Amino acid sequence: MEETKVLDRVEYEEYESIPVSFRKFGFWIFLSGEIVILGGIVASGILFRLSYPEWFANSEHTNFIISSINTLVLLTGSLTAVLAHKYATFHDWNKVQLFLGLTALCGFTFVGIKFIEYSIEIHHGFIPTRNVFWMFYFGITGLHGLHVLAGTLIIIGVMIYLRKKKVIEAVENAGLYWHFVDIVWLYIFPLFYLT
Repeated sequence: MEETKVLDRVEYEEYESIPVSFRKFGFWIFLSGEIVILGGIVASGILFRLSYPEWFANSEHTNFIISSINTLVLLTGSLTAVLAHKYATFHDWNKVQLFLGLTALCGFTFVGIKFIEYSIEIHHGFIPTRNVFWMFYFGITGLHGLHVLAGTLIIIGVMIYLRKKKVIEAVENAGLYWHFVDIVWLYIFPLFYLT
């Protein structure tokens, strides 16, 4: 009976805490703040969509084809970020650099396509001061675009960092940020483009 108590205590102590590096913990704190900020902004957009009668009439002027291409670009970037992390666990750093580079290319492609989309909309007179829909549209998609650009710069920063020091956690954190930006887009896409 005494022996059982000791074994129970030892088993419990083994699972009492899971060691997490300060970098990973700090990253999750940062990401939690981003979730609160962008989540709150997207939630307010959803509430306006539900209460603003002209929302659907205005959303018919957004470009579904361009936004669908951008969705594919972001999801492709997620795939390449996952592949970069996979090859980092195998310590195949050349492939890590390749797939991180492709992820960064997806980020720049997304921002470039978004710039073209904005140019078309502005040319047709759809500007943020036109009404509530366009204010939310440019505000939320613009903020998201800035996050995609930030994620792209983070990916490039990790690529440079990996030349000096091979750290799987850096690849993982950059990939997590990219996936976060993708998830936010998956809420933005139906909010503005699906009527």
